[in-house]
Amino acid sequence: MGCCNRRCGLIAGAVFGAVVAILGGVLIPLGNSIIEGTVKKEAVIEPGTTAFDNWNATGAMVYRQFWFLEVKNPTEIVQNGATPVVREKGPYTYRTRYLPKENITFNPNNTVSFLLPFGAIFEPSMSVGSEEDKVVSLNLAVAVSEWLHFILQNMIKSSNSSLFHSRTVKELLWGYPDPMLNGNVGLFYPYNGTSDGPYNVFTGEDDISKVGIIDRWRGERSLSFWDDKYCDMINGTDASSFPPFVDKKKPLFFFSSDICRSVSASFSESLNLKGIEVYRYTLLPSTLAAPVDNPDNHCYCRDKKTTKNCTVAGVLDTSSCREGKPVYISLPHFLYGSPSLRKDVLGLNPVEEHHMTFLDVEPTTGFTLRFAKRIQVNMMYGPSKVITLLNKVKDYTVFPVVWLNETAVLDDETADMFKEELVSRIQLLETVQQVLLGSGLAIFGLMLQIKLMKICFKSEPSLTTVYY
Repeated sequence: MGCCNRRCGLIAGAVFGAVVAILGGVLIPLGNSIIEGTVKKEAVIEPGTTAFDNWNATGAMVYRQFWFLEVKNPTEIVQNGATPVVREKGPYTYRTRYLPKENITFNPNNTVSFLLPFGAIFEPSMSVGSEEDKVVSLNLAVAVSEWLHFILQNMIKSSNSSLFHSRTVKELLWGYPDPMLNGNVGLFYPYNGTSDGPYNVFTGEDDISKVGIIDRWRGERSLSFWDDKYCDMINGTDASSFPPFVDKKKPLFFFSSDICRSVSASFSESLNLKGIEVYRYTLLPSTLAAPVDNPDNHCYCRDKKTTKNCTVAGVLDTSSCREGKPVYISLPHFLYGSPSLRKDVLGLNPVEEHHMTFLDVEPTTGFTLRFAKRIQVNMMYGPSKVITLLNKVKDYTVFPVVWLNETAVLDDETADMFKEELVSRIQLLETVQQVLLGSGLAIFGLMLQIKLMKICFKSEPSLTTVYY
């Protein structure tokens, strides 16, 4: 009877361990299914969901820091054709994106349309000086397309303008009345009181894999800037969020109206952001590579003359989406750009850590929890037989005027809420799964080991046996 009890107890223990282990194993797909269902429900952009609350609110503080590339030798450039030398001056910091979305309208085709209003508030405590600081910079009114040179020469003479001038930070950024053009000119003029869009994005109600993806921008499904079907594509989201369950093996696509095109970012590394795991995505050097190195960029090469037959890397000619103004976009200090760009303008020093663009995305929800968008605004000027100011200029020059760093990161309160509502629940479920699976396997293994030991002991001869 005692032997039976021991045997039955071992069998019962082994069965119990197996059941516990199986339960832990079953909980893995079941738990994942629960998490997936919850995330899908809360990721839809509709009133009452977590995604809508985050999407509709102004969210984390967004700042734009500006560094001007001030000209150190303006006289030598004009009079002797010297190579420009610049020095960085900044940051001058503004708070942006503090205004909520406007004209939010839900449409029958599971999309929502809205406007992104622009606004900028100067932050003196985060700046090296005031908005009234003077900067010696390229005259934005003089840097115009070559076909306007005949008209421009008379205007320059009558207004006594120069290739370089001294303007305040506020004037250069947000506009000033130019005596030559008899109108306002500025790097970001007009800005305050204007808006971006309208955007039309998918809510994800019928297909969560499409949530946040842009359906239309300014009423169109494609752009009209590049005269090419591929380059005119509007791909991905606006980068504030992405569809949930991010796969780091696949790139993330987003559209930026600042550069008038769509780009992709690739997984770089996993990081811990205030106790939350995030995937860091960065722009690859191939994004602004020359068409000879990246054929996909062939349609972004607009002028073979100024780009040395499309061999210059690192700059994007956006004149077609800026009313013909010779505005070139690059990464700060011509990061990933052709060495010739830094030979034509001295004083630049690209550092990947400070000048690259990145997105930190929480992989389960697809929310962007931290980002840094870094771009440089350049103007083009070149030699001219007509304009006296450009007589000494030897070659076309992509001249850096200012670079900006637009950043945001979730605050501590939002991080705590995020961890409580999502991360802690996932971790708890994973812990339960692991404990049940581990405990069950341990119990089963222990019972099996005891059983094997008993079999071994029974099979060995007894030490007290006497042989005759």
